[in-house]
Amino acid sequence: MSVITYPDTVSATYERLKERLADVVPDVELRMKAETAVEVNRLKKEKNAIILGHNYMEPALFHSVPDYTGDSLYLARVSAKAQADIIVFCGVRFMAETAKTLNPTRKVLLPSAKGGCSLAESINGADVRALKKLYPGVVTVTYINCYAEVKAECDYVCTSGNAEAVVKHLLKEEHRKIIFLPDEYLAANTARETGMTIVYPERDAATGELRPAKEPPGAALVMIGWRGRCEVHDKFTPQDITNARKQFPDVTVLAHPECSPEVVALADYAGSTTQMIKYVENMKSGRYLLLTECSMGDNIASKNPQREMIRLCSVRCPHMNEITLEDTLASLKNEQYVIEVDEGIRKRSIQALDRMLAIG
Repeated sequence: MSVITYPDTVSATYERLKERLADVVPDVELRMKAETAVEVNRLKKEKNAIILGHNYMEPALFHSVPDYTGDSLYLARVSAKAQADIIVFCGVRFMAETAKTLNPTRKVLLPSAKGGCSLAESINGADVRALKKLYPGVVTVTYINCYAEVKAECDYVCTSGNAEAVVKHLLKEEHRKIIFLPDEYLAANTARETGMTIVYPERDAATGELRPAKEPPGAALVMIGWRGRCEVHDKFTPQDITNARKQFPDVTVLAHPECSPEVVALADYAGSTTQMIKYVENMKSGRYLLLTECSMGDNIASKNPQREMIRLCSVRCPHMNEITLEDTLASLKNEQYVIEVDEGIRKRSIQALDRMLAIG
């Protein structure tokens, strides 16, 4: 886990940003962003802070102030080892909650008052408790894209990068049935990769109570899913891939596993944000299309100018879009939007996180 270093003057910072983002961000904006970035990096040193930048951050922020950049799994590992007094998490709230869970004595800041997530908001702790009553004794896995109260009710956490590894680990331990929350599509894609049959409990329209899912007769390995979706990845369709291949027959299509199973089945490769980045870096030639958040596409394209990214199907996450370089400066300067996690919830959720980190 190597820390990223940046220039300490406005002119050098501007030249660095221009080299990477001249085709993405207007020059006048790069000059203003360079001034802001230098001030952020100065305050980092003054306050003994580190900044974690998710792959979905705006390009000017992503390339100028984070000490570490990556997906939620990588940043969770960085969080677990952080020694700074302040952690500024340039991501959404559930990510900052994870950092606080792993670092209860550190001050964790989120550069956004809300930092929501459609997927995280699809489920709460009461929902998990209701599911566990329907399926007593069944091991429960939750995708890291959820709030701490959900993690506290589950046995394991996973990310898009290690969901398959976590499920295979549980299958080796003779778990024949697994609850997997809350992403409907990640669950379905993981079930397919691990040979499991997926079913979904539904709510009674009259009472609102959960009803057990109907399981196919003779199903040996059953995954119980949940109807949560990412509002970004839910927008991509098989037709997007068909249209791209009509225009660019040689294109390599990369999809995030939060996309629907139909989209993932048509893609050439499916993986987490970090896995997609590595795939593009290892491409020898050819065009590629990313079916994921569009700022991540800009960040990948800026690091791989020798490869051609097809700029189709780009969707911006409205929640990640709340966080800018200016917001990051304000958060660090004023130490605002402090993240707190109830100690009882923290102690229970860290067990599930630790089990994930132990698996890898």
